[in-house]
Amino acid sequence: MSTSILFLGTGDAMPMLRYNTCWLLEQPEASLLVDGGGGLETMKRLHRLDYDLNRIRVLFLTHGHTDHLLGAIWVLRAIGQQMQRGGYEGTLRVLAHRELCGLVDTICRTALSGPVYGLFGSRILLCPVEDGETAEVAGLTLTAFDIHSVKLKQFGFRALLPDGTSVVTLGDEPFQEDCRPYATGADWLLSEAFCLYEDRERYHPYRISHATALDAGRNAASLHAKNLVLYHTRDYGADRRERFTAEAGSVYHGNIWVPEDLERITL
Repeated sequence: MSTSILFLGTGDAMPMLRYNTCWLLEQPEASLLVDGGGGLETMKRLHRLDYDLNRIRVLFLTHGHTDHLLGAIWVLRAIGQQMQRGGYEGTLRVLAHRELCGLVDTICRTALSGPVYGLFGSRILLCPVEDGETAEVAGLTLTAFDIHSVKLKQFGFRALLPDGTSVVTLGDEPFQEDCRPYATGADWLLSEAFCLYEDRERYHPYRISHATALDAGRNAASLHAKNLVLYHTRDYGADRRERFTAEAGSVYHGNIWVPEDLERITL
């Protein structure tokens, strides 16, 4: 398998046409799952793809909103059960900021079966990360950073692949200048684009701390990113890719990707 990004979902918090944004950073030997979506649909999609859970060695959780966290509980349950059956070798690492690790532990302690929760601390490892901390995970050099959310503490990351390719996710809020050192020069910049700027009076992105495709394009240009990936969008129709690409492309002249659910981009 070549290095790629597989999008299980690309929508915002309450999509009807798509699923909540969550994705896999895939390498030949292992995969990193970024966020878990909002529910059991995450596992349904992995099942539909016949995805080998053994490949998922790391789970990175950006923040504790329902559309990012609750599906991760189902993933932890499924992997824990597979561990019990002898079908998952080794350990699963869960990376998140300290408060979020505590929340995950509380939910799993109360909502999962005793045998599955009993794997926490031995084979399912909650690994708190601090702002600017670097870890070697799943064949990646990953540096976590605080995105300075105005709503709920949230982390993004810069991942360096073995070939030197950099993948940066900015979370699901507008870009903050404090994050510039982590995002500058990204080969792949993953950015939310809640709606089109032309639709700002309809969706009011700035009231709820979200950005538009135009904002994402301006940020990508300023950060000298080679590729811009737009996701975490409202429920636009079949012309979403064309419209978002056109708006971001009016200010940014690199490669623009607007993936659909279950689409894979080869890096």
